[in-house]
Amino acid sequence: MRERRKSQSMRIDDAAGLLGVSVDLMSRLENGQGSVRLDKALAVLDGLGLTLMVLPKEHPWAREAAGSHPSAPTSDGKA
Repeated sequence: MRERRKSQSMRIDDAAGLLGVSVDLMSRLENGQGSVRLDKALAVLDGLGLTLMVLPKEHPWAREAAGSHPSAPTSDGKA
């Protein structure tokens, strides 16, 4: 989210105001901290032109994404 926001030359407070959420919520989303309501997270993703996809872990796209992040858990739950 942060990368997308910055690629659109938006400061975090400007993006939050445009998307109708608090700066605190934007910060928590960008930093993966705390809990956030799913509807709020989806609204921010949509507002930034992003989408959330849910795939089975064994789907090739999911495996590829997990492979690009060495600390991501594998299908057996180990990092």
